[in-house]
Order: sequence, then structure tokens, then C-alpha cells
Amino acid sequence: MTQKNTDKNIATEIVQKLAEVLGPDATSLHEPCFEGNEWAYVKDCIDTGWVSTAGSYVNRFEEMIVSYTGSENVIATGTGTQALHAALLVANVQHGDEVIIPALTFVATANAVAQIGAIPHIADIEAGTLGLDPRKLRTHLETITDNGPDGLINTATGRKISGVICMHTFGHPCDLEGLLNVCQQFNIPLIEDAAESLGSLYKDQHTGSFGLISALSFNGNKTITTGGGGAIMTNDSTLADRVRHLTRTAKQAHNWEFIHDQVGYNYRLPNLNAALGCAQMEALPMYLSRKRILAYRYHAAFAEIPGVESFAEPDGCKSNYWLNAILLDPADAGIRDDVLQATNDAGYMTRPAWRPMHMLPMFADCPRTRLDVSEDIYARLINIPSSSQLALSA
Repeated sequence: MTQKNTDKNIATEIVQKLAEVLGPDATSLHEPCFEGNEWAYVKDCIDTGWVSTAGSYVNRFEEMIVSYTGSENVIATGTGTQALHAALLVANVQHGDEVIIPALTFVATANAVAQIGAIPHIADIEAGTLGLDPRKLRTHLETITDNGPDGLINTATGRKISGVICMHTFGHPCDLEGLLNVCQQFNIPLIEDAAESLGSLYKDQHTGSFGLISALSFNGNKTITTGGGGAIMTNDSTLADRVRHLTRTAKQAHNWEFIHDQVGYNYRLPNLNAALGCAQMEALPMYLSRKRILAYRYHAAFAEIPGVESFAEPDGCKSNYWLNAILLDPADAGIRDDVLQATNDAGYMTRPAWRPMHMLPMFADCPRTRLDVSEDIYARLINIPSSSQLALSA
């Protein structure tokens, strides 16, 4: 059998397995699901006129996330990127500092760092979690840093390294214990980009509640959605107060005067969006249950194809399985685009992992570690349809 025929067979088998799990109908990667009180709550906003940031649904939405995650403070924002940007500001990341980020992440992680005028310092991931590799990071920092009076300094660039952002890729928790140990050793804060991991647990504790501060996203393709939206979580009440002030244009409380005491940001989530989020939070346990059923079906289906692995949650973790992924064997990485073409032609929306940050032109010159694992995973990972309602399919 020729290599071309073998490649075609793998792609065909993957299409067949998608059809077995999902049925014959075309499907997108991740669609929102509206089966509860969404319309009633949004209509209430419209009927009462409370559609902007001052309505009661905003506080209710924040309280629901507090209750669900166990975080002591939640501040809703207009987008997940806004949440991460504000988190970095109150974590005291300064213009010209460096911030460790994973190579394999959505570009918003790096963008939030750049928006402050800081520099992403790109680090490798581990294959078992798809998140930052704490062992490699420790070795890297021991090699290239020195402690000075102003903090941890990258001796190659002379810049301060002021934080580490971990990202829970596709909802799979990264090695939080390992990363917290590294951050403690080097006295730098851990910031969690938990944009994709609402409903994911690391050792029975919700992601986003381990680091100094974290960011969630409720974009239209997330496990729950507010249309657009995000939130900041922190157990530090002083930081939470600073976030609330900063994201409300830094306006001091007054009955009529407009007094702003620093450069602030209009990052507050509108009531209309929060109303949608409240209905979505009510349905979150159902969504997570469905997504787990779908993931298990994928695990069983792709176990029957030699050379194809359905990525599973790391040991000791419970993933929300926001986006399911399959991995081709390294020897078959060259056919990734053939598989993408075949699956999309068949009506099943699939996509590759994000292009690693160092491969993007604006971040190509950033400091970085060796990125062998990130490049390997990017070359052979494919995301497959993951909407919660797909568990109701064939």
C-alpha cells in the first residue's frame, strides 16, 4: 500500500468515527446551547430598561460564579481578554517587564501582556496536560535569571520577570501544584488564564482559584456564554477592590460628581449579557454532564484507529472537555491538513491547535525556551466538534 493510500485511509477512518459519534448531519466546532431561562431573563432586562452595567443580573451572575467555583471574589467584565488585562495590571505587571506564557495558547494571552507594554516570555508545554511544563520552566529560570533589588531579572535581557500565566488548554487543568512551587521558589505570582476551564477541577478544586488572580471567558463558543464576556476571580479581597475600581473607569463614589483618580477602563459586563449568563450558569451542570458523555464516546471511537489518540483529562483532574482533541502519531503529523480537509469536506468542522505564539510575527522575537513539545503538539493536534448538545446525537 502506498503512503498516499495510507494517509487517505486514516482521514477516511476519522470521518467515519465522527459520523458514528455525531450522526450524519454537518456540525460546527462549538455552538452555544439555549434551553433554559435565557429569553425570560433577557426579556426582563428589556422590559425594565436595565440593559447596561447597573442592573441586578450582573451581581447575580458574579454571585453564581462565586458559589460554583468557590472563589471569594468575582468581577464580571466585557470580555475574557479584558479580564486578563485587568488581572495583569493589579498583579503589578509593568511596562517593559517580561511575563512567562505558554507557547500553545490563544493569542489573547499574549495580547493582554503586550497591551500593558510588557513582553511575553514564551515557554514550552508538557504533552500530558497541554499546559506549561513546570520542570522545564524551573530549569530555564534557574539558568537565565538572577534575583536583584527590583525582583527576578532575566540576565540576557536585563528585564524583570514579573509573573507567570498558565493556561488550561481546551479545559484541561495544567500542573498547578508544580507551577505554584516554581512561582514560590522565584517569588513571582501565578496568574491563571482559565478562559476555557469553567467547570474543570484540579485535585477537586476549581481551576482559577489557585493563583493570585485568574480570568474566565464567556465568549459565544465557551462552555457557557454571555455572548461576549469574561470575569476575574481572586481570593485576595484587596486585589478584588482594585479590580472593581479599575474596571469601572476608576470613578470615585459620589452622588453627582465625575471624579476619576487614575487611568481606568470601561470593562464592566452589561446587565443584558449577565442575564444570559445567569440562565447559562443554571444549566452548567447539565452541559458538563453532556460534554463528558461526548468525550467518552470519542475516547472509545478513536481507540479503534491505530495512530490516533483522543486526548483525555490529566490524572487527578476533572476536565470540562470544552474542546475535544485528537492527536495523530508523530509519524503521521504530515497528514494533519489532509485530515482537516477531509473532515471539513464531510461537514464536520475541525481545526488545528492555535499557531504557537513564537510563530506569530508580532511575537517572533520574544524571549523563549526550547519549544519542542509545543511545536510537536501543534503539528498533529486536531480539535473536533464539542458542543454539549452533540451528546444527544446518534
